[in-house]
Amino acid sequence: MTAIRSARRAAPLALAALWSALLFAGLAGAAPAPADQPTLLGQYGDWSAYTASPGGKKVCFALAKPKSSQTNPAGRPRDPAYLFISSRPAENVRNEVSVIIGYPFKESTEATAEVGTAKFAMYTQKDGAWIKNMTEEVRMLDAMRKGSDLTVKGTSARGTSSTDQFSLKGLAQALERADQACK
Repeated sequence: MTAIRSARRAAPLALAALWSALLFAGLAGAAPAPADQPTLLGQYGDWSAYTASPGGKKVCFALAKPKSSQTNPAGRPRDPAYLFISSRPAENVRNEVSVIIGYPFKESTEATAEVGTAKFAMYTQKDGAWIKNMTEEVRMLDAMRKGSDLTVKGTSARGTSSTDQFSLKGLAQALERADQACK
């Protein structure tokens, strides 16, 4: 892994873990989150748009939870999964696709994301995954805007395989709102 890729991946992994914990706490009705809690900008179909400023750096993102999740063997417990598309203007990152899968991925494995017939390899680290070939991110986003759902498949450190299907209904509107907030 190159130093650039490593640096690019470190920030969203930390942010995604923070957002996942904060959003899960909010969805579960837990105690209020810290002051840098993400702010909901709007709900669009199955997607939500948020903004946050962890460490004083503005971040905007669209987020969805899976419409369906399966594990093999069936019924294996795990934390909630989320699909993020984030922009971090201070780092010159725009529309980065990532997944928090709800368990640590098996080391040295890839996950896959599929939109219709388009398939994308995803680099994994801990419980996060990002498109492996960053030059394909634009093609992936285009496929997501045109598609109806995205399926993510991966394998946990314990060997459990998972399949999560995310609806893409409302994605374009959530991305537009998040982009407006990060201009």
